[in-house]
Amino acid sequence: MQNLPKIICLLLINLSFSFAQENKNQNVTVNVSNLNSNDGKVFIAIYDSKDSFLNKGFKSYVTKIENYSCSLTFENIPSGNYAISLYHDENDNNKMDSNFMGIPKEDYGCSNNAKGFMGPPKWEDAKFEINNKPVIQNIQL
Repeated sequence: MQNLPKIICLLLINLSFSFAQENKNQNVTVNVSNLNSNDGKVFIAIYDSKDSFLNKGFKSYVTKIENYSCSLTFENIPSGNYAISLYHDENDNNKMDSNFMGIPKEDYGCSNNAKGFMGPPKWEDAKFEINNKPVIQNIQL
């Protein structure tokens, strides 16, 4: 009988720890519209820092195009600041084609519909925050 209060106390402590470790990760849905064609595929990446932006994605996927649009959901993304970039690999050669000056020949876009001026979009323009609720990014090319 002396152990009963101790057991109840331990159970309550254990229960409180399980609630404290609740999963705070969220989903980020990316909807892309206004693609030039249904040909090829779209490469989409989400970045978790300014240093990795447009270099090495935190997570990346390839998706099919239907009706000149596509949609993809990044699942279980921790809270923080992120940015998304994508390009339409219309000729299906697994790379973003550019001309002799380095200007992209294929459509591309970023979160917040950020556009670059005389260069690629900037992290500050493309970043968004994930904080305790799912995020939807609608990117129009």
